[in-house]
Amino acid sequence: MLKALHHIGKYFILLGRVFKKPDNFKLYGRQIINEMASLGLGSLGLISIISLFMGAVVTIQTVAAIDSPLIPLYTVGYATRQSFILELAPTIMCLILAGKIGSNISSEIGTMRITEQIDALEIMGVNSASYLISPKITAALVTIPIIVIYSMFLGVFGGWLVGAYSSSLSAEDYLYGLRWDFKTFHVIYALFKTLFFAFIITSIPSYHGYYTRGGALEIGKSSTKSVVYSSITILVVNYILTQLLLL
Repeated sequence: MLKALHHIGKYFILLGRVFKKPDNFKLYGRQIINEMASLGLGSLGLISIISLFMGAVVTIQTVAAIDSPLIPLYTVGYATRQSFILELAPTIMCLILAGKIGSNISSEIGTMRITEQIDALEIMGVNSASYLISPKITAALVTIPIIVIYSMFLGVFGGWLVGAYSSSLSAEDYLYGLRWDFKTFHVIYALFKTLFFAFIITSIPSYHGYYTRGGALEIGKSSTKSVVYSSITILVVNYILTQLLLL
């Protein structure tokens, strides 16, 4: 328990350093653009494949689960839309990004720590925490919500492909279900919690990488810890936000 409190305290102390005024706004802006390209473009391929096929699978499973003629087929489109907007796109995709982005961030910063590059920045009077971590967090807060919207679109599009080329569901029924009882608040809710997830995905791995000590083996351990703790934190925050915003 004391060890956990120790790490929580160090984490918030590091965040205090991260959000101090940058030494060079021009360099800071360039770093944000580079991180946006790295975090966003580097993840689109994986998210595209997962979202498309997951949308198709959810649609097929929903069609297979409807065994009563009293249940209209347009509920398939409704179920797919709700699944992706409320949970699959914001939460599952962020868990996947926590593994992909989080391990990269932890490894990158951890390598800089053990090769004494961070120490060199400190000697030159640079706030290494702000210089290395703040652009990653800012870039994630911008790019990850966009990735989640992209995932929502591909998920429902994957379901539409099933409806268009399946004999058990028509594209018209599916599209009607997509529009039926649509609430804009659900999209706002999904994007709101995505901002929390984006912060978690970048800040926790940065913490583990920044305080890495030792050699290559410790970098691997830090990467593993960052993914595990990020994923657990995302699930806990997801429950809390859902409890507060939807009930």
